[in-house]
Amino acid sequence: MDFETLCQADFGRLGQAVIAWQGVVEELGTMETGARDDLKAKAEKAKWAGANATVSREFITKTAGEFTDAHTQAKSIHDILQDTHDELVGYKQQLDQALERGRRKNLTVTSTSGGGFTVTMVVHPDRAAEGHDVTDHSQQDVDQLRDDVQVILGRAAESDTTASTVLRALVDQAEFGFSGAAYADRDSAIDAVRAAEEAAKILEENGDDMSPEEFQRLDGLLASYRNDPLFQEEFATQVGPKKVLEFWADLSSPDNPDELTRAELDRLGSFQQNLGAVLGGATQSDSPAMRQWENDMVRLSGDLCPTRTGNLYGYQLMSDLLRTGDYDDQFLNKYGDALVAKEEELRLPEKYWQGNGQFMPRMNFIGDAEFGRDPMTGLMKALANSPDAATDFFNTKEPQDNAEWVLKDRHSFDDSPLKDGGNEALEATGRAMFAAVSGATRPDAPASEFLPHTAEQDAAMKRSLGFLAAKGNDFPAEMRDDMAFALGNHGDTVHLAMSDPLGTHGMDADQLMEVTKQIARNKDAYAELTNQTHHAIVADIYTEKDHPEDSLDRAGRTIGFIEEARYQATNDEKDGDLTDASWHRTWTYHVVGGAANALLGPWGDAAQRGVDVVTSAWLQDEQNEINHTAQANHVETYQSRNTELRALADVWHRENGPWAEDPAHEGFSQDTGVYSKIGASANDGNKKAEGIVGDQ
Repeated sequence: MDFETLCQADFGRLGQAVIAWQGVVEELGTMETGARDDLKAKAEKAKWAGANATVSREFITKTAGEFTDAHTQAKSIHDILQDTHDELVGYKQQLDQALERGRRKNLTVTSTSGGGFTVTMVVHPDRAAEGHDVTDHSQQDVDQLRDDVQVILGRAAESDTTASTVLRALVDQAEFGFSGAAYADRDSAIDAVRAAEEAAKILEENGDDMSPEEFQRLDGLLASYRNDPLFQEEFATQVGPKKVLEFWADLSSPDNPDELTRAELDRLGSFQQNLGAVLGGATQSDSPAMRQWENDMVRLSGDLCPTRTGNLYGYQLMSDLLRTGDYDDQFLNKYGDALVAKEEELRLPEKYWQGNGQFMPRMNFIGDAEFGRDPMTGLMKALANSPDAATDFFNTKEPQDNAEWVLKDRHSFDDSPLKDGGNEALEATGRAMFAAVSGATRPDAPASEFLPHTAEQDAAMKRSLGFLAAKGNDFPAEMRDDMAFALGNHGDTVHLAMSDPLGTHGMDADQLMEVTKQIARNKDAYAELTNQTHHAIVADIYTEKDHPEDSLDRAGRTIGFIEEARYQATNDEKDGDLTDASWHRTWTYHVVGGAANALLGPWGDAAQRGVDVVTSAWLQDEQNEINHTAQANHVETYQSRNTELRALADVWHRENGPWAEDPAHEGFSQDTGVYSKIGASANDGNKKAEGIVGDQ
């Protein structure tokens, strides 16, 4: 900003803009509240069906989110404008005061061509009026006025240009719509931009040759600004995807005893997490620059990245940075589609991921469980953190069927240094599958309770069930608990399918039987499925008002179905003992979530107590004391469930007592009738399950 501009400045229009933006903030705040508390809240509570269950609900949810982003962006713009206005007005006052101090010493400041200025005398002594004394001044006074004006102009220019920089950066965050980046003042925003420039410069200029002090500075900047949108995008776009991959490849290559990897080994895990978080946040920007960054990263990940000791695939490098951070859903799906296509192209990708005999460095420093050579592990962990992206991934059939590949056809390999425990890629895939079918990041997250599912989540559930059922006894042990949680998350549908005498409701009965059988091979997974199913059964009892007898019948049939699956799993004479060591441990009662409360509203507390009673009764049954071979015959199996069935019958009768005691409804008495009914239904459930596996 030059002298003349600040000297003659009238900030009235800028002040009017600040006031106008305050009005915009207030209006959008009202709209945001309405969209969130009225529009979105009603959409979430509504019972959608058909296309409305997906298109309309999703549109309303996204629209409500846009109002939130619009309000956030408007407030950031207002606060930055207010901050800049106040500073510029202050600098104008400082300039006027400096000029007044100069005039008292017969000094003034005038502009020169090119935006400069010069300090001159107001009245030269030789031209002063007769009898008028001119105030004396020294060269020090001249220099002081010059320096004061220069400092003020420099600060005003800084305020003006930085405001322009951060406002443009905020607007560029979203090519369409609004950015959710929030800044209370201009200084915090420009600090983020400058920190990103410094961090990018350290990485670009030094790579893995940076000193430990430079590395610690870089890590500190990433940690401090890992959640800052302007920092995230500025850093990512300045470094670029190619440099990110090259840097991580070099950092992972221990070919020099004095190199950074060895000197800072203890910090590499946290650094990996910080870098992943920054890059993930950057992909949330809708700017053209970041869209290009994402496309370039997907393209480069399919290429080999040369290092000093060998070649690594870009997928292996980038996937280890996907382990932490909130990556954009569209980016994850583009990346995931490309990775699956590459693996199918390689036919036996595990050979390539392990280097085909060449030395392969460690690329993952988060924990000690795995080297990070399998890129699918990192992708699956990213999808587990992004349920919407996971749902899309598991439903994608073109250009290839992603779910079929990762759940059924893919060859996995041991990537752990100790070669013990489960396979990390399969465990991550199980968690991603759960996210895809539930919309939740983990089984104990609030959204994992019995809330309405989208059509896409239902489709992902059925597809996952089908592909894992097709594995038969090759069903991955690492996914038993995840599938137990998935079936529990869809407990109402699973309950209806298990109890349907014709096997036509919602899920394929053969697939459901096979998967339940595989879950039952692990005692803890089987217990979790049983517990989750109790929630669905009790919920059915409390909500079935038109035909109460049906909920009692369904309860028995479902218990019979699950028990037969457990019997088949633990007594498979063709394949020997299919159970694992978990069946030799003592039972524990582990409850995930308050599902009944979420499902039943006003009945929630009573229903949850009912679930607790039923599950406690189940734990007392003799079926839970199976001998050391985890085997029991059919008679023992059927008789041992009686405590559980009686508890369910008692819950049903407490809720439906008046109906049951009505003489018109014969056979549902509390003393024996209700027990006889549920026992017969359980036997029918056993027979249905036996028929599915061909034991009739």
